[in-house]
Amino acid sequence: MANEFKNKDEFIKEFKKRIIRHFGCSIERAHITEKYMILGEMVRDHASENWNLTKDVISEKQEKQMYYFSMEFLMGRLLTNNLMNLGIYDIVKEGLDELGIDINELEEMESDAGLGNGGLGRLAACFLDSLASLNLAGHGNCIRYEYGLFKQKIEHNEQVEVPDKWLSLGNVWEVRKPKHSVDVKFGGRVEMWMGEDGKAVVNHIPSLVVRAVPYDMPIIGQNTATTNTLRLWSAEVADDACDASSLNEYVNEVREICRNVYPDDSTEHGKLLRLKQQYFFVSAGIYNIIESHLRTYGSLDNFADKVAIQLNDTHPVLCIPELMRILLDEYRFEWDDAWEMTKKTMAYTNHTVLSEALEKWPVQYVRELLPRIYMIIEEIDNRFKYHLSHDFGRPDLIDSCAIIKEGQVHMAHLAIVGSHSVNGVAALHTRILKEDVMKSFYELYPEKFNNKTNGITHRRWLLHSNPQLTDLLEKTIGSQFKTNPDKLTDLMQYVDDEKLQTQFMEVKLERKKILADYIKKTLNIEVDIHSIFDVQAKRLHAYKRQLLNILNIMDLYFRMK
Repeated sequence: MANEFKNKDEFIKEFKKRIIRHFGCSIERAHITEKYMILGEMVRDHASENWNLTKDVISEKQEKQMYYFSMEFLMGRLLTNNLMNLGIYDIVKEGLDELGIDINELEEMESDAGLGNGGLGRLAACFLDSLASLNLAGHGNCIRYEYGLFKQKIEHNEQVEVPDKWLSLGNVWEVRKPKHSVDVKFGGRVEMWMGEDGKAVVNHIPSLVVRAVPYDMPIIGQNTATTNTLRLWSAEVADDACDASSLNEYVNEVREICRNVYPDDSTEHGKLLRLKQQYFFVSAGIYNIIESHLRTYGSLDNFADKVAIQLNDTHPVLCIPELMRILLDEYRFEWDDAWEMTKKTMAYTNHTVLSEALEKWPVQYVRELLPRIYMIIEEIDNRFKYHLSHDFGRPDLIDSCAIIKEGQVHMAHLAIVGSHSVNGVAALHTRILKEDVMKSFYELYPEKFNNKTNGITHRRWLLHSNPQLTDLLEKTIGSQFKTNPDKLTDLMQYVDDEKLQTQFMEVKLERKKILADYIKKTLNIEVDIHSIFDVQAKRLHAYKRQLLNILNIMDLYFRMK
């Protein structure tokens, strides 16, 4: 273990030293934000030793690596999580206590990383936590958004939206890595001619070039040295990217790529911006993975054996044509070889069974913004249609399965055709995909479809967020459930234990009291802790069915009466 966390005294010594070095003031004069930033930096530096070690081991053992591409990673606050996973929470808490600093106050300084807003992003975050804790090489790839979705306040019984400035204190966990920057190209035109080897030579002359700069965050596993990476891409001005006359316009265009999660897409400009965001993080991410693979192996022939890319919903599906573009245009692969490698590398997670919610892009947008990518999608579509009628003998499915139809590119269709695995996120969900929404594709590729029921990391949602219940569980069934949640089934033998039932109700009451205090503090409403609580923590949104839930509560109430 690094020296600064060996014991309480070492921690205090290093903490004081760093505050003086960084801010030129003593610990007594330091502001609470400065104390928070120094603590975060110390924890990150401590984790960096394992981070480096993990990279070395993966490279030496030539382990297969998984990259999780997602438009959202709802990470939550990481200070407590990282301290607990590194096993240094108590040392830090005791050291801070001695300095008269309340660790909870420092924890409160951290903003939720504004990198997502819902289940999709939280699933991605839980996966990263589990992968590291299981010693698997699995990394995240996303955008470094400047602002989260928005902070929702209720004032005078109305929703008020204020910007979520999560980076106001910076992000103590990130490390900027300019050496891995990538130029991403948009718009313009494509020139093609026949090369001496008889293959097409492609030259894309873009109208907009954006520099993608990665910021890496360590993903720390529970009680293990494995430390993976969440790579966040930030859009910056590229060298020689435009002439001076349009400089302001160019800078604005670059900055808005990373400004918000899910920009408003009710306008044409908003739609194009979303598409730009998707290609931006896909292109930079794929380019980086290829670069890193070549550093270890020197060849792309074994790429699909050593790299797995999981597409979290359709937002990152441009990974498929982008990998094809790089293999064909830059590494001169034959189409069939590149296509086999791409399918073997990609896997797609579907998150919705609502046909109208499945992502589609107008052909003109894709063609204008990503001319070379559109050519590749068109070729994939043509070959797939030929395949359908000639190899499968199913010309009747061409219309329902086409990737390009009615002037739109159907991203879910591209995802299924261009990957080797398609999963739903619940048993029922997957069944509906097979029997209804993706029925035609299931007839063609039954082997591709599988189910992976959504899970969450119980370390955050039980151990960290409910210490009282965790304590009771540990006294009852031991501590193995902390690393192996299957062990929670050991509780079944206590189902009829009246003593445990009483203790459980006491824990529940204590948790209700904590919630009631919070409601009193934030809303100035007093609630009776002996009433039944029905809690739904979601944004106010039509499809969240809050109104139905309220009606259900009223119905239950009247029935009880």
